[in-house]
Amino acid sequence: MSSEQTPAPEAAESTAAPGARPGRLTVAAGLNALEGLALVVGGVWMLVGGLTGHPDDRTSAVTGGITLIVLSLLPLLAARGLLALRGWSRGPAVITQIMALPVAYNLLQADSIAIPAGIALAVVAVAALVLTVHPETTRALGIRGPGNAQK
Repeated sequence: MSSEQTPAPEAAESTAAPGARPGRLTVAAGLNALEGLALVVGGVWMLVGGLTGHPDDRTSAVTGGITLIVLSLLPLLAARGLLALRGWSRGPAVITQIMALPVAYNLLQADSIAIPAGIALAVVAVAALVLTVHPETTRALGIRGPGNAQK
């Protein structure tokens, strides 16, 4: 038996260098980036299909594609902000995940190949949401709770 004590993992993480990015924050940023890239791919696919294929309504296909591409900016900007430890980025990251949950639910209600996509989206959205609001992430982003403002 040694007289030296090893710190608990939580203590080791809390004594990390100031400004260091926690692993949870990196994973949350990666999940946001993944969702943003999926939106870009889906938007480009709809846009190309609308312009080159024979959709029932070309205008709706093009509009849907452009909308998905524009919507991809929210999680992509959130991911960039999370990686740069910007406090403002938590809001767009949380909003992205909250918007993804009803989409996942609708995919789960389908009677097709969309069910696995709904499961994957739900898992990613819940994981990213939990990681984004985790206290360690909040501290790393410099967000203080109510009543904890600096004087």
